[in-house]
Parts: sequence; C-alpha cells; structure tokens
Amino acid sequence: MDKFNFTDITLSGFVEMNKYRYLYFSFMFTVYILIIASNATIVYLIWRHKDLHEPMYIFIAALLFNSVIYSTTVYPKLMSDFLSKKQTISYSACLFQFFMFYTIGGSEFLLLAAMAYDRYVSICKPLRYPTIMRKTTVSILLVVSWLFAACHITVQVILSFQSKLCTFDFTGIFCNNAMYTLQCVRPRALTVFGVIALIDLVLLPMLFTVFTYTKIFTISQRSGKAFRRKAFETCLPHLLVLISFACLMVYDVTVARVESNLPKTARFIMTLQIVLYHPLFNPIIYGLKMKEISKHLKRLFCRDKM
Repeated sequence: MDKFNFTDITLSGFVEMNKYRYLYFSFMFTVYILIIASNATIVYLIWRHKDLHEPMYIFIAALLFNSVIYSTTVYPKLMSDFLSKKQTISYSACLFQFFMFYTIGGSEFLLLAAMAYDRYVSICKPLRYPTIMRKTTVSILLVVSWLFAACHITVQVILSFQSKLCTFDFTGIFCNNAMYTLQCVRPRALTVFGVIALIDLVLLPMLFTVFTYTKIFTISQRSGKAFRRKAFETCLPHLLVLISFACLMVYDVTVARVESNLPKTARFIMTLQIVLYHPLFNPIIYGLKMKEISKHLKRLFCRDKM
C-alpha cells in the first residue's frame, strides 16, 4: 500500500485570516446552523403531515437530506481549519470528502431527473399516476439515485487512493476534483472513469430533466389556463434548483481543475459559494415556491408565536 496515502496534505486555499479567524468561524457556524435548521424543518414537515406523503415531496426531502449530509461532511472540518494556524488534512480524509461531495452531487442530478419524471406522469398522465408512481417505484428511484452515484465515485476514489502523490500542497479549502493536481501522473483509467461519471451522473440526468420539462410545457400550451398554471407552479422550483446546481457543477468541473492565476482571496470566495449557496438555496426555493410546504411552514411559525 502506498505510503503517501497516509501523509497529511496542506490546504493552501485559505486567505490570510490571523486577525479575522474568529469572525470567519462565527459566520460559518451561523450558516451551518441555518442550513441544518432550514433543511431539517422542511424534512420534518414532510414526514409529519400525511398530505405531503407524495412522491414529489419525498424526493424533495431526499434532496434536503443530501444538503444536511454534505454540509456535515464539510463544515465541521472547515470551521476547525478557521481556528487552526495550519490547515491540513490526511489524504484518506480528503478522499472521503471527495467521495461524499460527488456522490451527493451525482445523486442530486438523479433525484431531479426522478422528480421530472414524477411531474411528467402527474401532469400528462394523471389517470395512470397511482399505478406508475407507487411506493415501491419511489423507493427504487431513491435507492438507485444514491447507489448509482456511490458506485461511480467509489471507482475514482479507489484509483486515486492507489496513485502516488508528488505534492502535498492542495490549493483549496475542501477536497474536490482539484485533488488530482496532487498526483504525479493521473492514471488513464481515472480520467476515463471521470468522464463516464460526468456523463452518467450529470449530463444524461440533466438532459432527461430538460427534455421532460420541455415535454410538459409543450403539452400544457395546448391545454387550458388552469393546467398551464399547475404545470408552471410545480415545475418552476425544480428547474430553478437544477439551474442553480448545474452552474455550481460547471464551476467545479472547469475552473476547479484548471490552474488559475486568480488571487487567493478570489479563489477562496468563489470556492465558498459551493458550500454556502446551494445548501441554503434548496430550502428557500421549496419553502417559498411549493404551495403545500409553504402553507405548513406558515402554520408552524404562526402556532409558535401564539
């Protein structure tokens, strides 16, 4: 087994923070609590209320659960680094972050594709909806979304674990695919599996989702105003989440893998968007734009004020 796999690597993506380390820590701690509270609240509402025990809301709960797991993988280590004079991480822990980041990212695209299929059946084939989207079907889609992504990323983690490292200075604040710059020579198999994972976990699910919603909107244009309104209200939040996450993945896949002359502060701020923006974006969109969830949220907070 390669001795380099147990060597600590330095996270050099942090800005100079000696004077503001406690401010950064307080900010990240507050954001982490907001992420946990907002996502967990909506998941609780979906679990608590029977009228939300429908496939669409179950898929939403799975997305929000992903946000909680991902944030818990990144934030505690990130907050610890803000308080440390030297930011380091073992290569095995770095690989674990890599695995969780891309497994959850891949499963999100697959879950959004499953949600698009659910909306297509619900809106375009309402009479067949109860027989197609049964509990068994929903359970299979959930398991496949997580396992399919995990299997793809596991191959990359194993190949990376076996690779020899020539540098231990990682330009980042958490381990994404820029981790490949640590390797002396990137194995060809790793590049091939990376492309396969990109196609299977990102491109194909995204194309399927866009095609499905295009089909829904095309059919809705031939129908009445009420039908168009229903299609727009139920599909818009999912499309906003898809666009948001796709933009973050474009940054991660392109910019994060390219050696850049950007100042460290600029790289730091841009990388932070990945861990700050999306985990808070999902509960805001689904909490405000999904009518049934918004209704239960208002009841929850109004009851607490009484």
